Amino acid sequence: MNIYQFAMQMEKDGEDFYRRLAKEATVPGLAKIFIMLADEEVKHYKVVEQLSRKEENPPSADTAILENVKNVFVGMREEKGQLFIDVTAATASYRKVCTIEDESEKFYREKAEQTEDENERRIFFRLAGEEANHFRIMENILEFVSRAEPGNWLENAEWHHLDEY
Repeated sequence: MNIYQFAMQMEKDGEDFYRRLAKEATVPGLAKIFIMLADEEVKHYKVVEQLSRKEENPPSADTAILENVKNVFVGMREEKGQLFIDVTAATASYRKVCTIEDESEKFYREKAEQTEDENERRIFFRLAGEEANHFRIMENILEFVSRAEPGNWLENAEWHHLDEY
């Protein structure tokens, strides 16, 4: 399996995992975030697929997902009556996806350092940055569900942990 096939499989697995999390989510806002993350993995798949075919100008991997997630959390703050989460089941899955996103970021950074093609290097670094964003989002969700009262976290959140990236 070459690096492109590996990366495409990694993105497909990520998409499938996020779609499963969306189906299992008991909070509509979290389901929406997981669907956004799954859609991001589809975009990454397409970028890598085009890279594998050596196509000129593959689409950018950049997105506004951090701002979109922030908006969902703000909306969740207004609907805090719906914030029941099975923390035991959720945290295990969320920790697993954090690990997956961290490994994906490292993979893309490593491949960026190894390639001699400047365009490929730039795209791999961009994908690594996107995976880092996904990791930060999942870390914040993990923090959110780990709180005794998630609604209080939403109420007091300053969002600096998302805004600084």
